[in-house]
Amino acid sequence: MESIIPVKGAVKYRITLDPTVWIFDDRRIDLKTYFLEKQEVEDEDLKYLLNTGRHWSREIMEGATFPPTLKTERKFDRQGMKTGTFGMEIKHFLKNAELEETAKQVVFELADGQEVAFSIDEANTLLFKFSQDGKPITDGGPVHLLYADGSNVDNPIKNIEAIRID
Repeated sequence: MESIIPVKGAVKYRITLDPTVWIFDDRRIDLKTYFLEKQEVEDEDLKYLLNTGRHWSREIMEGATFPPTLKTERKFDRQGMKTGTFGMEIKHFLKNAELEETAKQVVFELADGQEVAFSIDEANTLLFKFSQDGKPITDGGPVHLLYADGSNVDNPIKNIEAIRID
């Protein structure tokens, strides 16, 4: 089983994904609660503008803040990391690869030679499950592909070897 997944095809940057390090990524999603909670769609631009406005107001009212120290840094939940089931949204990786304007679909190449294709919009809603009960996915891994609505949680798309943008 190869743990590196290449992203290739109609992209500006060919990147490789290593799910073994995603456990430390702040963008990871707790899949034990993700499908139970109602998902709110956030506009990234609006979120950025609101956060920038809050920061600007705080700077004017309080003055500049200093970088975090060891006392104020965010602490990792080590026990949660050891027992959690986590996923990652695929849209982050597609954004980093910078899809070409000619891109029409995202194709997941499977180990048995089969392919599963999604439109760009559909692919941006998909999730990679990379951890089950605190352990990396080895059976059909390194990731399982899940729909955003959780309809295939019990029967995910497995054995993904590469992502090709057509």
